[in-house]
Amino acid sequence: MAGEGGLASRLYRGDAGLDIVGRRKLWFALAGVLVLISILSFATLKFSLGIEFAGGNSFQVPASVGTLDHAEAKVEEALAAKGGGAEVVTAQQVGSTSGEYYELRTSQLSSDQATQVREEIAREFGISADQISGNQVSKAWGEQVTSRALLGLVIFVLVVAVYLIIRFEWRMAVAAIVSLFMNLILTAGIYSLVGFEVTPSTIIGFLTILGFALYDVVVVFDKVQENVRGITANNNQTYGEAANLALNQSLMRSLNTSVVALLPVGGLLFIGAGLLGAGTLKDLGLVLFVGMAVAFLTSILLATPLLVWLKNQEPRIAAHNKRVLSRRGAIARGEITPKGAPRPAEGHADAIDAEAAALAGSAPKVGARPAGKRQNAARGGRAGGGNRPGGGRRR
Repeated sequence: MAGEGGLASRLYRGDAGLDIVGRRKLWFALAGVLVLISILSFATLKFSLGIEFAGGNSFQVPASVGTLDHAEAKVEEALAAKGGGAEVVTAQQVGSTSGEYYELRTSQLSSDQATQVREEIAREFGISADQISGNQVSKAWGEQVTSRALLGLVIFVLVVAVYLIIRFEWRMAVAAIVSLFMNLILTAGIYSLVGFEVTPSTIIGFLTILGFALYDVVVVFDKVQENVRGITANNNQTYGEAANLALNQSLMRSLNTSVVALLPVGGLLFIGAGLLGAGTLKDLGLVLFVGMAVAFLTSILLATPLLVWLKNQEPRIAAHNKRVLSRRGAIARGEITPKGAPRPAEGHADAIDAEAAALAGSAPKVGARPAGKRQNAARGGRAGGGNRPGGGRRR
C-alpha cells in the first residue's frame, strides 16, 4: 500500500524514528526561554483578576434591554455619573432558569455608590430598580480560595512523588514533577500574556489539568521502563535510545488521548460559552483547553528527555552508554565484526586477512586439550579395545 511508508502509518506502528531525546538540549533551551517569558509577564503584565480575587461589584441586567455592548455602554455611563471613577471589568451573557441576563462586573464600590449606580442603571434602561440585582464581593474570599488551592497543590505533588517513587524510581518522580510545574507555569504565562481573567473556576481548572498531565507522563514512563529493563546486559542500545524508542511507540497513543480529551473541552468552550452564551463555562473550559494542550507537549518534549539526562548521570548507566559507544566505534573501524554480519566475499584481500586472523585466533594452542568430548573408542587407550599394536598379549 502506498500509505504504509507515510508518517502517520509509521507513527501508528511506533517506528517513525523521531529523534526527540537526542534533541533534548533544544527542548531544554526552548523551555527555559518560555519560562523566562512567563516570569517577565508575571512581573510586568501581571494577571487579570476577577472580582473574587480583586474585590468588586456585579450587576445583573435583563437581556431584554438590548445587546451586550449596549448594556455595557449604559453601565459605563452610570458608573461615570455615580461610581466615583469605577469602571466595568468584564461583561458576559449568562443564562438561567429565569431567563437570560447580562452580568457586568465592576471595580470596588462602596455600599452607597453601589445603590446609586444601581438606580442610575435602572434609569438609563427605563426599567424598575427591582429588575437589577447587585452583589458585592470581597477579595478576602478569593484569598481564601487561593490558599486552599495552594494547599491542595502541595498535597497533590507529595502524593504523586510517593506514588512515582514506589511505582518507578525517584528520577522518574523528579522528571514528572518538573513537567507538572512546567505545565502550570506555561499555562499561567499564557493567561498573563493574553489577559484571560482568573476566577475560582480557573483555579479549579489548574488543579484538574495536573491529573491529565500526570496520566500522560505515566503512560510514557511505563513504556520507557519496559524498554530499559535489563538494558545493561547487552551493548546494543544506550539508555537514551531505548527511551526515545519508547516515546515513538507511545507518541500516537498520547496524541490520541489528548485529542479525545480536547474535543469535549473544546465543545464546552467554543459551543457552550461562545455560541450558546454560557459564560459560566468559559473560565473552566479555557484553562482546561490551554492546560491539556500544554500538558501533551511537556510530557513528550520535557519529561522523558529530562529523565534521560538524570539517568545518564548515574554511574551504572554512564558506563553502559560508554560501552555501547565504544563497541560501535570498534565496529566502524573494522576491529570487531557484529554478530550476524555476513562473511566477507572470497578473493578480497582484506577480507581474507581478516578471516585468517579470526581463524588463527580461534585455533587451539600446541599441547592444549581439544575441546569437546573424547571419542568413546579412545577411552582407556588406543582404538581396537585398548590392545597394543601387533596384537600384543598380556605377559
